[in-house]
Amino acid sequence: MADQDSQQTSKRRSANYQPTAWNSDFIKSLKNHNVDEKQMQRAEKLKGEEDITTALDRILMSTINGTNLRVDQQISVHATALCFRLCRQHGYEASQDVFQRFKDKSGNFMESLCKDTKGLLSLYEASYLSFEGENLMEEAKVFTNKHLKGIKGKMVDKDLVEQIDHALEMPMHHRVLRLEARWYVEAYGKRKDVNHLLLEMAKLDLNMVQSLLQGELKDMSRWWEDIGLGKKLSFTRDRLVECFFWSVGMVFNPKFSDCRKSLTKLGAIITTIDDVYDIYGYLDELQLFTAAVDRWDIKAVETLPDYMKFSISVPQWVDLCKAFLLEAKWCFEKETPTFKAYLENAVVSASMMLISVHGYFLLTETITKEALEWLEKKESYHPLMECPSLIFRLSNDLATAKVCQLFT
Repeated sequence: MADQDSQQTSKRRSANYQPTAWNSDFIKSLKNHNVDEKQMQRAEKLKGEEDITTALDRILMSTINGTNLRVDQQISVHATALCFRLCRQHGYEASQDVFQRFKDKSGNFMESLCKDTKGLLSLYEASYLSFEGENLMEEAKVFTNKHLKGIKGKMVDKDLVEQIDHALEMPMHHRVLRLEARWYVEAYGKRKDVNHLLLEMAKLDLNMVQSLLQGELKDMSRWWEDIGLGKKLSFTRDRLVECFFWSVGMVFNPKFSDCRKSLTKLGAIITTIDDVYDIYGYLDELQLFTAAVDRWDIKAVETLPDYMKFSISVPQWVDLCKAFLLEAKWCFEKETPTFKAYLENAVVSASMMLISVHGYFLLTETITKEALEWLEKKESYHPLMECPSLIFRLSNDLATAKVCQLFT
């Protein structure tokens, strides 16, 4: 089988993937911005030197930096929207009715709110944490979007225009919070009403988290180099740094270091297997590989081509490999599935199901019997898993459609 594989190598498809821009030597050269004990003590001291308004701003800063803090009440639209958004973001109940006070007798949002740009921005961001059927929050979204666009053309404050442009381009709830933290610290530093104690604390926190993440990336780079999968399967994408970046986007809180590392490893292996099915493998080889994973028979591995002999020992991979195989079969047989058939398979082939399952076990302190029983069900998927998987799959398809056309 190895000789046959060698003879056919020249006939195999290739995506001509470029080498990674972040090789191991580059990652090793990263210099951590270590924060010493004095700076950490300084950060703790700064937390006690603030009033309620500063505290609310600090909550926003700490939220995008990954720290959980207590939320206090305030009556302005800015503070109300900020508290509402943070409560929902952290899983606490918050009623949309808190915004009724900002409506006039006709049931519309008060026109006086248009003069409060900071309040409009906060209400705009809060509106993106609405639930289905919350009409008041939908009204808030339309109202703030309209007036923020109108205000932008009349303003001379460049820093505030930058904040409005940033928000309208994409709401904070849709952004990667670690990147948002860096942007927000810089934007806050430009404000005329900047609180320098708050800014100093934010920079200290940003540097501490940055140092932690750089250390994690170095660990992952060593792991990837040690297992040598990228070198053995040179036809696949070497995208370790991108996988780490995704894990930071999903699990940004500093305390979840082990989860980020595990999800990085998971993403790197999924990417490799995806390339085997999408680009390199012949259909008969892919069928053998899928059967071996399904049975998880060590002896069956000996029948595989050399490039497929790497370890996959987790039973949950079976569904993913079967979904990859079905897509490969459609490609080899030039079959166009119905949209329904495609979506049913795409829920699994997106890999978000597998990632979510791993994330659950990595983040949950108490594993419930109910959750385990649900994970064993094969006939249906919970909407909490299915919906994000579909969004992930379709977003991926939109981003890669042009590239995929080259191999069809």
